[in-house]
Amino acid sequence: MTTPFAASLDRLRSLDARDRQLRVIQPGLIGLIDGTVSTLAPIFAAAYLAGSHAALFVGLAAALGAAISMGLSEALSDDGKLTGRGGSTQRGVITGIATFIGGSLHALPFLIPNVSTALAVAYPVVATELLVIAWVRKRFQRVSFHVSLIQVTLGGAMVAAVGVAVGHA
Repeated sequence: MTTPFAASLDRLRSLDARDRQLRVIQPGLIGLIDGTVSTLAPIFAAAYLAGSHAALFVGLAAALGAAISMGLSEALSDDGKLTGRGGSTQRGVITGIATFIGGSLHALPFLIPNVSTALAVAYPVVATELLVIAWVRKRFQRVSFHVSLIQVTLGGAMVAAVGVAVGHA
């Protein structure tokens, strides 16, 4: 008997490259980018203002809120019939999960009680997330790795700077 998860994987494997791009890669990438970038400001502001414990919970709340928002946005923006992007529920779930992953990974270093140490761990986590995003864009969207890295790093740096500025206000 095939499990629902195995059946879903079989359907994904059967997609051609274009459909996989539209139905899986793009929704996942949108979520990963949004989750990673949009949660930087609240996490770093909370870390500088209130310490590790607050940053952890603000980060997880921001990641979960962003995941719900992005999942709904993706699901409600297109039923897939007009654009051929596949089912709205599947795209919404993929986007939501990717958003949560992108938003929560750099909150996890704040499990470390010492905020200075947590920040020292969080910065390389964010850098790794940005490298992964640049690689995914290169691998699946044929965007130059160098150009993509500059784009995602500038976006991430702008949002992180807002968090640091607010945290030091």
